[in-house]
Amino acid sequence: MKAVQPTHPDKQKITLKGKIKRYFLTLLRLTDQPTVKIYRGFGNDKQLTIYGHVFRRSPIPRKKYRDIDLVNLLAVIRLFLVKPYPRTMVRIRFSEQLVTVMTDDDGCFQVELPIIHPLTPGWHPVRAQLISQTIDPEQILAEGEGQVLIPHPAQFICISDIDDTFLVSHSATIAKRLLVLLTENAHSRMPFEGVVAHYKLLAEANSGLKATNPFFYVSSSEWNLYDYILEFSTKNELPNGVYRLSQLKRLSQVLKTGKGKHHTKFDRIEQIINTYPNQQFILLGDDSQQDPIIYESVVRHFPRQIRCVYIRQIHAEHKVRTKQLMASIEANGVASCYFAHSADARQHSIAIGLIPE
Repeated sequence: MKAVQPTHPDKQKITLKGKIKRYFLTLLRLTDQPTVKIYRGFGNDKQLTIYGHVFRRSPIPRKKYRDIDLVNLLAVIRLFLVKPYPRTMVRIRFSEQLVTVMTDDDGCFQVELPIIHPLTPGWHPVRAQLISQTIDPEQILAEGEGQVLIPHPAQFICISDIDDTFLVSHSATIAKRLLVLLTENAHSRMPFEGVVAHYKLLAEANSGLKATNPFFYVSSSEWNLYDYILEFSTKNELPNGVYRLSQLKRLSQVLKTGKGKHHTKFDRIEQIINTYPNQQFILLGDDSQQDPIIYESVVRHFPRQIRCVYIRQIHAEHKVRTKQLMASIEANGVASCYFAHSADARQHSIAIGLIPE
């Protein structure tokens, strides 16, 4: 009789560890396959700004939205269980153009791609591929698709914050913010009353049948929440737009969600304004965190390009400071509106000629 060779203890350990890992990945709906994610980019007649992340581990997109606290909790937690793919090569393909870029320590990539041929206004497809650096011949390990926006000639461009500007988030109180984030989902959360109607009017004002005034959503919320925010925006029919969020966070940092470095928000807004130097801008935010300070600084740097600043009243303790900042904005020749209800902001837009009565 042939002797049966005993299984090596290390192999048993590896197999058991693998099974446990697979169980938790399945339970939390995570994948450990490499993933390339391209966010919505933007450009002008000279170049495109294309950006995204590469992950070793990432959440499987959510398809069902049952409003059950535990389900919602797990769905958000897994967004912070991502594992970036640092210092790896990504090949960007746009039309016949190819460019290779390396991800940073956070798995993030960004490239400024010169435009060879003029592009028509609208959304254009772009593809990114994760390229193996150890296998010869070259092998594509993962790829993703995205879009970049070339805006139509428009009356103005809107740059809007997200949390407590159109999405009720309670950003001024971390306990309330976490309670809402962890127990609700992108379908159960609500926008402020009247905000969607106001945004739609801004998007459609004097824009023609197929064109709209572009929207950029710039937030201190982290890239972990990109799909969450996009799903909320789509469900509530907010104007389609480009998103510029903040650095990824890990699970250990979830208590600091939405508390990104606010000076980087100024940098992201500055990049957008510099991309469209002949365009007028409308800034929309709230007083729960740093929007009034950031927007006042933007106005001082670009007074001729800012048409109007809207700030929603959220945090009573910031009211005096915000009024002072709004006065500074007005002193630079820029219209402003500090409002408690979206209906007031809408009436102000009518009064200064941004939208028709």
